[in-house]
Amino acid sequence: MNKRPMIPEDLYHYRSISQPVIHPNGQVAYIEQTIDRQKNEYNTRIRGISLDGSNDVELTNGTKDTAPAWSPDGTQLTFLRLEDGGKGLWTLPADSTEPVRLISPERKILDYAWSPNGQYIAFTSKVQMNDEEGKGELENEAATVLRGKIFERTTPKAEGSGWWDGLYSHLYVYEIGSEEITPVTSGQWNVSGPAWSPDSQSLAFISKQVEDEDSDADLLYFADVYTIGLGESHPSKVTDSSLLVSQFSYSPDGQVFYLIASDREFGSGSHNRLYAVPLQGGVPKLINTKMDMQLGNAALGDMKSAGPSPSPIWDDRHPELGMYVLGTENGSVEVYRIHENGDFQSITGSGEKDVFQYTLSPDGTTLVIAALTAGHPAELYRVDISSGETFRLTRRNDEWITGLEVNVPERMEFTSSDGWRIQGWLLQPAKRDLNVKTPLILQIHGGPHAMYTGTFSFEMQSLAAQGYAVLWVNPRGSMGYGQEFARACRGDFAGGDFRDLMEAVDYALDTYDHLDESRLGVGGGSYGGVMTNWIVAHSNRFKAAVTQRCISNWLSMYGTSDIGISYVEGVIGGNPADHAELLWSRSPLAHAHKIETPLLIMHGEQDYRTPIAQAEELYTTLKRYGKKTKLIRYPGSNHSLLKSGKPSLRVDSFEQVNAWFNQHLRNEAGEV
Repeated sequence: MNKRPMIPEDLYHYRSISQPVIHPNGQVAYIEQTIDRQKNEYNTRIRGISLDGSNDVELTNGTKDTAPAWSPDGTQLTFLRLEDGGKGLWTLPADSTEPVRLISPERKILDYAWSPNGQYIAFTSKVQMNDEEGKGELENEAATVLRGKIFERTTPKAEGSGWWDGLYSHLYVYEIGSEEITPVTSGQWNVSGPAWSPDSQSLAFISKQVEDEDSDADLLYFADVYTIGLGESHPSKVTDSSLLVSQFSYSPDGQVFYLIASDREFGSGSHNRLYAVPLQGGVPKLINTKMDMQLGNAALGDMKSAGPSPSPIWDDRHPELGMYVLGTENGSVEVYRIHENGDFQSITGSGEKDVFQYTLSPDGTTLVIAALTAGHPAELYRVDISSGETFRLTRRNDEWITGLEVNVPERMEFTSSDGWRIQGWLLQPAKRDLNVKTPLILQIHGGPHAMYTGTFSFEMQSLAAQGYAVLWVNPRGSMGYGQEFARACRGDFAGGDFRDLMEAVDYALDTYDHLDESRLGVGGGSYGGVMTNWIVAHSNRFKAAVTQRCISNWLSMYGTSDIGISYVEGVIGGNPADHAELLWSRSPLAHAHKIETPLLIMHGEQDYRTPIAQAEELYTTLKRYGKKTKLIRYPGSNHSLLKSGKPSLRVDSFEQVNAWFNQHLRNEAGEV
């Protein structure tokens, strides 16, 4: 079969698979995200498939259905449906094809959880429903009176959600049968990640509550686990505010909480680790002091439509087997089993894999994972717990990808000049002229505390389809290679991390003699964007560069980003009041007048993580000094443009990047 190179518009055909949940009879419900090209939006439907890979059918016909969950008795499948500006809860009885709405979308549900006895559903929401009359008065006033928006908190905005609306997320319980909704918590703090106790008599959740009125909650980096019994009015604090808890679960007997948490010793560069704390509360105990691994999924990629699954999960029937968690290590993400004594092993094997969703069958024998592999986009796989045998369940992308040239990256490793092991991948174009050397593009990931994998990436494949070799590496500061490696870039921006990247290029050129050292490109987003800016301001060896969602000025970044204070103080090591000279000297903007490399600047207009002013400052300086540059602004787009932005804008971004490199890296005949 003749295969053709991939083009940016092929993105429209991609089907993103996520959120598997397993029924006791073996049916797996999951989410399939597709693109409606005409409406320029994403659709999500729930499908079902048997554990043997048969009977892959559509279960719901909505276009905005997510978060499937089977009731404990297996008689119904619940899910969230977006409509009328909010998410309501729906149910699909096992013997029906027509779903029924349980909770109105006016509730704007954030997440939910079934009680083990099947009598209740807990959910979180920001909407207060008990004052409809007052709500109407406020709406009428807002329509006629324009007022200024007042903010007094230190960080009044957040990437992805915008400026704070003054509301807090809280916990509610819906009773099956009576359909009564009861508020459970209230106060000027948020609730997330609700979980039921095994006896269904109480709920636990994550919250950050500051007891000292003089303390600034936005400057304190912890989150605690709280519990509250049904009928109680005040929650009880379980943990001691020493950790930033991101996920947790009850032990099968309900007497212990197991936490995925960070002690924030190295800020955002600190590992998430596994802790245990008694139900009655106390100081969390670290389970394994020798497990030097980032728990959770820290892998970056542009082909995942959902975040990582909650961890840890247990086999309630066989708790002695341990708990299952995601682990980020050595360029891959796998599911690991961790025992209470600290022993651990990978259940899903090793190799080029990015597992971002997983669930355990009710009988404890099987995992179903959503994973990217080296040569294929995300699909569902069945993993036998005992043997590790893996079988691909879904094949939703096979028709799309069969006719395309898909290139599999080659893993490479080298030792840096100061002794660190640096890992990366080289993606070669499917076809190349053996008489002509191949241009090389270095891609740099964001974070910096994230990790590239060697799995399928539309961004990398799109560049290779143009005839380029693409190199990506995990320099110091990346997760996946131990705590010391992850923290190594903090306070040393443009030091060791810069050297690792440049030495990676040198290693690739020395190892692969068909790569063209005279035609090098470089690009990256977020932290990768600021590193791109720094590189071209301090080296002229690259003939073209693309910076996306970048940082150019640490001084202005401090006060305009939603994470400006913690990020600049943690990664760079100072603040504008006390360390202005340091911050300016490490800002690419201070050196931008020296840039000779043609630089394409791409940025979302609604980016609150690296505000668009960062791009504008850089662009203005380059234009003032007569440099070759172009600025592309993406309307309505935030920091996640490349992964979840409007489909047409994502396609355009790939086309613009390809065109820029083609303009500057092709030879005189216009050939790669």
